[in-house]
Amino acid sequence: MRRREFVTLLGGATATWPLVARAQQPVTPTIGFLSVGTSESNHEYVAAFHRGLADGGFAEGRSVGIEYRFSEGHNDRLPALAEDLVRDQVTVIAVNGTVGSLAAKAATQTTPIVFYIGTDPVGLGLVASLARPGGNITGVTNLNVELFKKCFEVMYSLMSPASTIAVLVTPANIAQAAIERATVQDAARALGARLVILEASSPSEVESAFEALVGQRAAGLVVSGEIFFLGQRDRLVALAARHAVPTIYAYREFPLAGGLMSYGTDILDGYRLAGIYTGRILKGEKPADLPVQQATKVELVINLKTAKSLGLAIPLPLLGRADLVIG
Repeated sequence: MRRREFVTLLGGATATWPLVARAQQPVTPTIGFLSVGTSESNHEYVAAFHRGLADGGFAEGRSVGIEYRFSEGHNDRLPALAEDLVRDQVTVIAVNGTVGSLAAKAATQTTPIVFYIGTDPVGLGLVASLARPGGNITGVTNLNVELFKKCFEVMYSLMSPASTIAVLVTPANIAQAAIERATVQDAARALGARLVILEASSPSEVESAFEALVGQRAAGLVVSGEIFFLGQRDRLVALAARHAVPTIYAYREFPLAGGLMSYGTDILDGYRLAGIYTGRILKGEKPADLPVQQATKVELVINLKTAKSLGLAIPLPLLGRADLVIG
């Protein structure tokens, strides 16, 4: 072989080395994180989700990438956002809330999905059973609808018997709203309470619901544990304070933000569990083989400072049962 031919061959081989090296680089998996809230309202939940991922050895920016999609409180945007993540070919979709979970399931039958919801996933048609989800979806549920009656009873115990009590639900979550309506209607009949059911599926409708509440002269409010309302917590707390309406919520984030009280599960632990499941799927496990988990830790949180501003005396037995008293 002549020298010129040898140099040409060597140069051509060298030019292919970077291509070979790039082909051998491991592909970083990507998580699609879908939420009805905003990036600000999801800050703590994303951090809890990261803690779950860390249990499996995953860290954003190093061993995994995360594509975030927030609907800014608008349920109707969730289907398009879910489809966007599928087009981006994410490795797995992590989603919170019933509406978002149904949107993700409708968008793909192949991309693995991990949900975090407060509704029965079997009744919704998300999974075949809790023990054997089947298909491409599994996740975590919390005690939500099951605790709604207790929230109603606690709030009503702080009101005079002749008062009107209001309940706020979101019709966007058809299944959960139907169960909540039936639950509080039964509870109201048993207590002889006058009940008003209000609906909101968007930020503007939350404002309108409070106008209706004031018009009905409701003396207390129970807010559904649907994830949509969690993303509206600052607005809800501010409206309850403006109209001086004692309100009970499903999550501790509300009294921590200035709301009166909450009774429900630890949502941060639920997001952590969802992060753990997402990590297991990234390692090769199938959603169909991962039983749906349930976050069962229940806590009562009372904000005494808010109670005083409302002129409300919290009974000592109720205070004694509280897991956290603020102020």
